[in-house]
Formats: sequence, C-alpha cells, structure tokens
Amino acid sequence: MDQPGFTTSLVAGGVAGVSVDLILFPLDTIKTRLQSPQGFNKAGGFRGIYAGVPSAAIGSFPNAAAFFITYEYVKWFLHTDSSSYLMPAKHMLAASAGEVVACLIRVPSEVVKQRAQVSASLRTFQIFSNILYQEGIQGLYRGYKSTVLREIPFSLVQFPLWESLKALWSWRQDHVVDSWQSAVCGAFAGGFAAAVTTPLDVAKTRIMLAKAGSSTASGNVLSALHGVWRTQGLSGLFAGVFPRMAAISLGGFIFLGAYDQTRSLLLELGKESP
Repeated sequence: MDQPGFTTSLVAGGVAGVSVDLILFPLDTIKTRLQSPQGFNKAGGFRGIYAGVPSAAIGSFPNAAAFFITYEYVKWFLHTDSSSYLMPAKHMLAASAGEVVACLIRVPSEVVKQRAQVSASLRTFQIFSNILYQEGIQGLYRGYKSTVLREIPFSLVQFPLWESLKALWSWRQDHVVDSWQSAVCGAFAGGFAAAVTTPLDVAKTRIMLAKAGSSTASGNVLSALHGVWRTQGLSGLFAGVFPRMAAISLGGFIFLGAYDQTRSLLLELGKESP
C-alpha cells in the first residue's frame, strides 16, 4: 500500500474504532457486569452504564492505529500473489500479529475500564491511580495473556468465515459482493466468533477484576475457566454471550460504515489539496 493510502487507512481505522467503542459502550458494560464475580446486580445492574467510558475513549484510537500499522506491515512483509492459496493464512497471521501488538495498548485501557464498569461510584482516574499504587505497572497489564488468547482464536474464526461467506454470496448472485453485503457477512462472522470465544472473554474479565494477590489474579486462563465451571457451570462460561454477540455484530456494521466514510472523505480531501 502506498504511503498516502496507508496513512488514510490508519486514520480511518482509528476514527472507526472510537466510533464503535463509544456507541456500543452500554452493551459492553452490561456484558462485563454479567461476567463479574459478584453478579450483575451487585456490579451495578443498569446503573451508571457509561462508567469507565473515559478509559475506552482514550485507548480506542491508538489501539486501532497499532492494529492497522502491524496488520499492513505484516501483509507487506509476507507478500504473496493475490491468487495464492496462502492468502488466507497471510491475513490470519497479519491479524494475529496486529492483535498481539494492539493488546499492549488495549489491555491497560481494558483493565481500568472494566474495574470502572463494576465500581461506578469511583472515577476512572481514581481507579487508574489505585492500580498503579497497589500493583504497579504490571497491574495495568494483568490479563494480557488472556486477552491475546481471546483475540487470536477470535481472528482465526472470524477471518476465514467472513471470506467464505463473501465467496458463497458472490457465487449465488454471480458477481462480487457489494460493501453492504460484505458488512452483513462480517456481522455474521463476528457474531459467531464472539459466541464461540465467550469462555475466553469470561476468563479475561475474571482475571482483570480479581483482587490483587488472589489465585485468579495470577493470570492463569485454565485456572480461571475451571473456577467458573466449578461454581457456575456452563452458564457461567457463557455469561454475557448475547450482549457480546450483539456488540460485535453491530460493531461490524458501524466499523465498516465509519471506516469507509472517513477513508472516502480523507481521500477526497487529499485530491483537493495542492
């Protein structure tokens, strides 16, 4: 991708990321409270549904930017012919690498945001200060491994399914899918990937919300999953699955719409500038 196109995609991706995170924040809060150890009502219920939104707003743009920088670089580094059967593998590797790097920004933002979502009476900056004072920098990265272990399987499910649905739709109508059809495929793929990776999301939430020094806070994903299974069974492992599916499916529509709109606007402005 040429430099102007790369910069445009970077900015457009950042704007789209912020749009998705802010618009769908209430659904994310509901999901977090459903997954919290103290239960939905004690975690705040439907009260203070925007608690923690400053953390999401601050982290969204650099998080999306880090993903797109890495994603585009890895695609360039692993350059293959567009007709190559290795193309899907290249996209999956690029997406996985992008998630690993983006999580360096996403996890501290997510830790502060989720604690604010279940402690609506505390301000976001107060929660951030408490984490640094009690646990240091490593406290902000609690749950990094569990987040990466959630995001990579999610990408490995979503990307091949999205491409397969687009190919099937193209074959049925005998021409390449339109952008809105691609968005529909992305929404279905994202929703399905969200559903099957919900147990990993539950483990990540429990690790991030656990009290400092507890066994869960150590970050062992299998131990966290076993703890949920032992106390709540299958329903606990899939707590918050419906708001998670709804948020990610709707997020596909909003992200693609905001991305295309912003990218078109930036390209148009680039043509008009001398």
